[in-house]
Amino acid sequence: MKRNFTASIWQEDNWLVAQCLEVDIASQGETEAEALVNLSEALELHFDPPCATVLPQVRKIEVEIDAA
Repeated sequence: MKRNFTASIWQEDNWLVAQCLEVDIASQGETEAEALVNLSEALELHFDPPCATVLPQVRKIEVEIDAA
């Protein structure tokens, strides 16, 4: 599935920073094109489903909270 995102791009020192406006993810590159490619890769990794090699253990815990 493909989805469109909006990127904000600005210069920081010698780097161009690309930040996704819909998801709090950013990347950088030496050129605008490189920053956008790096941002695309970061977004793809962000939306990849987790692939656990060991199943996590789920436990219930009890916590005492003082209510005011």
